[in-house]
Amino acid sequence: MPERETPAGPMDDVDAVTRAVLTASRLLVAVSARSLAEVEDRVTLPQFRMLVVLSTRGATKLVALAELLQVAPSTAMRMVDRLIAAGLADRRLNPDNRRETLLQLTEEGRRTVEDVTARRRAEIAAIVRRLTPTQRMGLIEALDAFNEAGGEPLAPGPEDAEAHPLGWGADVPVARDA
Repeated sequence: MPERETPAGPMDDVDAVTRAVLTASRLLVAVSARSLAEVEDRVTLPQFRMLVVLSTRGATKLVALAELLQVAPSTAMRMVDRLIAAGLADRRLNPDNRRETLLQLTEEGRRTVEDVTARRRAEIAAIVRRLTPTQRMGLIEALDAFNEAGGEPLAPGPEDAEAHPLGWGADVPVARDA
């Protein structure tokens, strides 16, 4: 059986994969935007990202939250204030250190994360159903390898209530070229 040759010329395999991933990311951004459409009058994408982090981490100090989101503490505080005003988050004293304030989701904030995640999961599932079983298996293998190379933890299944329902593995270092 002859070996496959690496494509030569202006587009090598890295370029071809990069192009395919960029196209897929455009599709996933569109899916994400549609899943947020019902809450966009109350929550911006960065604020929703904060809700996701609070959903996965539980009660969190402002400084830790700012670090996880890679924003300045003052920016995080403004975001928190807006989420509190919208009834999606609240503050409480840290029972272990009464000088600290912890930020957490309200029940409405938790429902918002769950609803957006469910809409996103349903739309992605509808797209995946259009693939053949063989294509699905190939996609699983390729995306698992891609996610591992990028340091992103596996998203939970529909029955899992655990970490990273929408990605943003904030505790995982970003992969860099050496």
